[in-house]
Amino acid sequence: QVQLVESGGGLVQAGESLRLSCAASRRTISPYAMGWFRQAPGKEREAVAAIRWSDGNTYYVDSVKGRFTISRDNAKTMVYLQMNYLEPEDSAVYYCAATRVLRVGVGILTSNAYDYWGQGTQVTVSS
Repeated sequence: QVQLVESGGGLVQAGESLRLSCAASRRTISPYAMGWFRQAPGKEREAVAAIRWSDGNTYYVDSVKGRFTISRDNAKTMVYLQMNYLEPEDSAVYYCAATRVLRVGVGILTSNAYDYWGQGTQVTVSS
């Protein structure tokens, strides 16, 4: 079983930055992809960004393009989410996710693509 542990959440003002980190308990997970999702109160969980491990290709939802950057550390099997120019609408619990396999027909920015999930870290952006 693989455990994912997120860190780096907190309370910031609009326009400020945060960097989230996610560590896999087993460095040999050899993921196909890892991603970040978020869920605000009363809303469904939504994708934020994902990275394909083999080639480092990155994927973003439109609302965070140009503001957020996902990156990885292969050696440590860690994934990061640099969030700049944060907005109150970005407030949510952010979850890290990982999968070892490609699911044909399932987009990399969909929660069904992932097998392993962290417990989440709270990000609150005040106006």
